[in-house]
Amino acid sequence: MLSRSRISLFLLIAVVLAGFVSTTTAAFDNPKARKPPRAKPHRRSAGESLPPLPLPATPLRRSERKRQPAPPALIGMITLTGPRFVIKDGRRVRADQFPTTQIDIERMTNYANRRLGIHYRYVSTTLKKFSWDPVELPLLYITGWTPMPKLSDETLDNLRRYIYDGGTLIVHAQCGRAEFVRTARREIARLFPDRQLSPIDTDSPLFRSYFRITTMRVRKDHEPFKSMPPYLEAIYMGCRPAVIFSPIDLNCGWNVARNPIKGGILYHQDDALALGVNIITCALANLKYARAFASEKIYHQQAQKTRDELVIGQIVHNGDWDPTPHALPNLMKFITANTTLNVQFKRAQVNLADKSAFDHVALYMTGLRDFKFSQAEIARLRTYLASGGVLVADAAAGRKAFDVAFRRELKRVLPKAELKPVALDSPLFESPFKIRTVDYTDAAKAAHPNLNAPSLLGIYIDGSLAVIYSTHSLGNGWERIPYAYNIGYADNDALRLGVNIFAYAVTH
Repeated sequence: MLSRSRISLFLLIAVVLAGFVSTTTAAFDNPKARKPPRAKPHRRSAGESLPPLPLPATPLRRSERKRQPAPPALIGMITLTGPRFVIKDGRRVRADQFPTTQIDIERMTNYANRRLGIHYRYVSTTLKKFSWDPVELPLLYITGWTPMPKLSDETLDNLRRYIYDGGTLIVHAQCGRAEFVRTARREIARLFPDRQLSPIDTDSPLFRSYFRITTMRVRKDHEPFKSMPPYLEAIYMGCRPAVIFSPIDLNCGWNVARNPIKGGILYHQDDALALGVNIITCALANLKYARAFASEKIYHQQAQKTRDELVIGQIVHNGDWDPTPHALPNLMKFITANTTLNVQFKRAQVNLADKSAFDHVALYMTGLRDFKFSQAEIARLRTYLASGGVLVADAAAGRKAFDVAFRRELKRVLPKAELKPVALDSPLFESPFKIRTVDYTDAAKAAHPNLNAPSLLGIYIDGSLAVIYSTHSLGNGWERIPYAYNIGYADNDALRLGVNIFAYAVTH
């Protein structure tokens, strides 16, 4: 079950947004759209020149305008459609098919530059002009308050490739307008039909990367501000939020405290600026990870029939079940190089509702967010563990949301069992590597500076470990892809622990 705090959060969001929907039927005048972007800066440079004829020959002073060198572009603001012309009051006037504004992205970029000590800019671009290369523009930004146009299949393909290659898409509902929210969700679902757009847990780096944000103020119409936990939704690529969606106005450029917007729902400007800085901080920190993640690892024996070799089965659950897809191929290579175990280079995706779990001596599961087993999955996993199978699990990037969910679901599987620390004299830490001390990532050491020993939890059945669980990430270390927010083991020690864990599972 969801925690009481998460239920309260979702109920508050539902009530606020549901109360807003009734205001969307009338024509909406967005006052933010009437505020133009600031003029681009320039400087004047004095110089001497000769006057036009006739002389005197005395040089005259003149000043000329020079363009300042442009800082590198970080964010591309997408203009989805071009203008059209309509007849209004007998005159032909321009009317945008999908109006948008630069007021929020302009203020957020300038504020982030000052706070972070960086020097980036945003640029306006179109889907036709953009090269779809995340090196050119690491972030794409779409905002509006009218229904979002339906994107072509070609555009969706390009955008999907851009995100897989390391780009980040930020979608933001101006004034929280329901007509934009509804259509943006539709286009995001078309973009990734097999991935779920879900609320981001409050332990996400998006809420703590620069500012630690625990509450935000939100205002609807002229009503008083309400405080609520920060709320964003995301689709993940690995451990990074690759599509970030805010159904509430990330209001960086409008003082809603002094000037409420009728028919709008907006975050307080100060809170929105803090969240915007966190979003940019995470995107910059994830650039190297995002680009490395684009190289897909191949299980070169995936199509071959299963032989009498170790095949690791990974449990598919209804959360983010595969946040470290590069992990197992690297671990398999390390097992082959350091043990006599026969490993078949394939991964079986295991649905606990069917009998395929019993084909594997060990099952692996991980995740980022909340998940829940069905009754059939609980019964199958209980039988699997009682029959001698071993469950290996870790919290991807050390995320608390998965840790809470795993402990809760494991209690449903084995109600009378307790996760307890695995002693350092356990055979698990003896072979093939004798492990007494390990190194952790910088993020883990920041939280626990004195941590230098392996920390695994387990449940014993008939004298052997049937469940081996790590609250610190193993899979991120197995991937060997630098991820700044990984609360886990350093790469080499994660691999050594992984070899020992699966060697123990096979031999015990």
